[in-house]
Amino acid sequence: MSGNVLIVTAPSGAGKTSLVRALLARDTLVRLSVSYTTRTPRKGEEDGRDYHFVSPERFTALLEAGEFLESAQVYGNYYGTSEAWIRQQIAQDEDVLLEIDWQGAQQVRRLFPDAIGIFILPPSLAVLEQRLRHRGQDDDETVARRLAAAREDISHALEFDYVIINDAFDVALTDLASVVRAERLRVAAQERKYMALFSMM
Repeated sequence: MSGNVLIVTAPSGAGKTSLVRALLARDTLVRLSVSYTTRTPRKGEEDGRDYHFVSPERFTALLEAGEFLESAQVYGNYYGTSEAWIRQQIAQDEDVLLEIDWQGAQQVRRLFPDAIGIFILPPSLAVLEQRLRHRGQDDDETVARRLAAAREDISHALEFDYVIINDAFDVALTDLASVVRAERLRVAAQERKYMALFSMM
């Protein structure tokens, strides 16, 4: 048996983190892969829950030891995903969700070609800018940099299996949950899970 690897990607400010948290609260069969990062924690973030916050030196040591399935530099900070942990979870028939950027998604799919890619989009760049300014975490220069990066991110949306427009949060959450449930019901997934049943046919 093996679980699904789910990749959720979005430009900064599209609501990816809020949607993922709501999905995890709704669906206890999905495990979040907690990435390693060198960035400082934001208000309300906890080490080990939101990220493993490490020094650049520690991150480099993990990278050189081959610990990461994927790694990327985003806005001057480094992020990485533990390959051993993911393989352990899916071997136990757990679905694992990776909240990573499009570069990381490409790296993951080289080792997990069946990974399910889900891209979250805002309804427009104007709405995205409003959201970035409303959350009050960034100055004007940073917002402009994030919007420029968002255009690059969005150009990779068609590389993914699903695209969800986060206009109304509840609708987007239902869409995300529906994708996860539908992927569990694919014939190949059900055959792996209920091998004894299918062997009788």
